[in-house]
Amino acid sequence: MRLGLGCYRVGPKWLWKALLVFVAIAFAGQLLGVIYNKSLQQDRSRWLFSSDGQGPSLGSCRPRSHVMFLKTHKTASSTVLNILYRYGEEKDLRFALPLGYQFGYPFSFNAHRVKGYSGPHVADFSIMGNHMRFNKPEVGKVMPADTFYFSILRDPVALTESSYAYYKAVAPAFRKAKGLGDFADNPWKYYDPRLRNNHYARNLLWFDFGLDHNANFSTTLAQRGEVAIRRAFKLILVSEHFDESMVLLRHALCWPLDAVVSFSLNARQQKSSGGSSWVDKAAAAQPPALALTDNQRQKLREWNALDWHLYQAFNRSFWDEVDRFGRARMDQEVVLLRTRRELLAKACLREGGRPIEASRIRDKNIRPFQSGFVKILGYELHPGLDNATRQACLRMIRPEIQYKDLLDARQFPRAAPQPAQALPPAIPAGRAHVRKGPSSQLRTGELGVEGGGWMGEERDWDGSRLSHSNNNNQKLVRDGGRRGGREGKRNIR
Repeated sequence: MRLGLGCYRVGPKWLWKALLVFVAIAFAGQLLGVIYNKSLQQDRSRWLFSSDGQGPSLGSCRPRSHVMFLKTHKTASSTVLNILYRYGEEKDLRFALPLGYQFGYPFSFNAHRVKGYSGPHVADFSIMGNHMRFNKPEVGKVMPADTFYFSILRDPVALTESSYAYYKAVAPAFRKAKGLGDFADNPWKYYDPRLRNNHYARNLLWFDFGLDHNANFSTTLAQRGEVAIRRAFKLILVSEHFDESMVLLRHALCWPLDAVVSFSLNARQQKSSGGSSWVDKAAAAQPPALALTDNQRQKLREWNALDWHLYQAFNRSFWDEVDRFGRARMDQEVVLLRTRRELLAKACLREGGRPIEASRIRDKNIRPFQSGFVKILGYELHPGLDNATRQACLRMIRPEIQYKDLLDARQFPRAAPQPAQALPPAIPAGRAHVRKGPSSQLRTGELGVEGGGWMGEERDWDGSRLSHSNNNNQKLVRDGGRRGGREGKRNIR
């Protein structure tokens, strides 16, 4: 028998027609499924970020769009700044951004430190929140008259623990001490007020508010500083009561609930003594270098007496504000806030919403900057999120440095390099800027007037000189020459 193509029968024509119809139906079903899934993802994104995102009614108030936040150090202020960044980005508001990452800190703020500033109230800036040493007259040149001023405080003992862990390598007083307990036992053994970066080791809150942190404590001086702060700021939040603080802030600004829902940013790793929980920081065992006895804690309160006065005074007024708001009402809104945070954490984050070490975050663009001898934690997003959900979740976890770079690039696209201006001589490493006049007095009743508006070199917290490179990626170039007299540069994205 001969077999050939000519005589090979492949079946009746109706079978071919049925097969083609089946393939067409399958293709159409697959196409409709893709469209449906895409629509479902979009609906899920809209539901996730708008269904309960408004929160309880705010009445007839109008949202505030002019906001100044004094970003104090080691007080959960990076989380607050993320809230401002997100809101401003979503509403397309104009930010008052620094030339580097801080407004000339630790020198007193000067309006010319703001990128794009060309004179008092020439440009309409809406939000200001990067680190500065507060100087109300100069801030007033940048921000509109109706600006809402607020800040945040923390127990000075907890703040000093965090400051020691983060700034040990750059603050001489911390660097010389064997541990925080050793420093607390005899601060004057290690502390020299003339040395740069030692402001991190004493009355850091008082310093950030623009006051003389080395002044001898007196009740009169402490009360005078408190009055000046109350005059300048409409609301002072408390880090230890962060959720209650966010409820008060939401109502003060007339913003929706989702605007103040946040994940803890720039948090340091806590070594838990009883499990893997990272939330219960009170139960976490401190590294040996941070261990303190009750007596040493009391000594730190005495060493930071001006900060301790501020914390006690504004903690009392904070709870007075809660009482005016209503305790029962506050409890209800805190529950809503925490429920919303948990929902967004499950939708957005891997690892059950827990922060993780930076080295475990696969996307290098959202790894937090590391400093000190403890690890700074970050987050990783769920894979497979639709684009709208991913972008909304990404805003909530984007680290401060990367977020600032993003806003800078959008606000100043392809900005031409500004001409260099003559600057005063740089302060040698280990030397302090000497101010003229009695710095222990609050002159003219304003905050931050000590030291005037002197503009030194643009330097970051570690003493590195800051300048932008001329490319469009907004890299920050740090001159690493300060460290041990060695020259070198390192780029931080």
